[in-house]
Parts: sequence; C-alpha cells; structure tokens
Amino acid sequence: MQIKSYRDLLVWQKAIILGELIYKVTNTFPKEELFGLVSQMRRSSVSIASNIAEGRHRGTRKDFVQFLRIALGSVAELETQIELTKRTLFKNADCFSEIDIILNEISRMLKVMIRKLST
Repeated sequence: MQIKSYRDLLVWQKAIILGELIYKVTNTFPKEELFGLVSQMRRSSVSIASNIAEGRHRGTRKDFVQFLRIALGSVAELETQIELTKRTLFKNADCFSEIDIILNEISRMLKVMIRKLST
C-alpha cells in the first residue's frame, strides 16, 4: 500500500486513538487538575498525532524525521505525566492499561520510522 497521506500511517491512527483515550480518562480527573495534569496530558497526546501529520506534509525526509523526533518527545512527556498521575491521583491504575499499551506501540513505531528514514 502506498502512503498518500499522514492518515494512512498506522502510527498516526494509533496516536488519534491514544488522544481519544486520554480525553476520556482525563474527564474523570478531579476538577482542580483541569489546568494542571488534564491540560498537560491532553496537549501531549494531541502533539503526538499533530507532529506526525505536520512532518509528513513538510516535504523532505529530514523534516519528517525531525517531526517524528518531536512526536517521540511528546510520548516521553505523556509517559511521565501518566506516571505522576498513577502515583498521586489513581492508586488503582487499571484505567491506564490500554493507554500504556498503545503508548508503548507508538513509541516503538516512531523509533523504527526514525531509524529507517535516517539511513
């Protein structure tokens, strides 16, 4: 299958699913976290898919790789925010199991794409 758009990229599709899950789970957070962890986690999750899309449309392989690296940085931010959430707000972190799996898949996919596009 030929990739015609960022929408054809499985990693982008998974990032969109991740964003949906983050929005759903953060709706359950205490209201006092609205401008704290909720805002941070939502921005990080949106940034992953957004940077994949923007990089794909930049036109050069070098630019695409740079935006994939930025997306990977957003993955690390979100992982950190989730870890803090698990430690402080949700001692029972079952609600994050699906998120953790998808986040791990996205991280692996981005690393492979960066490595292959950089050679």
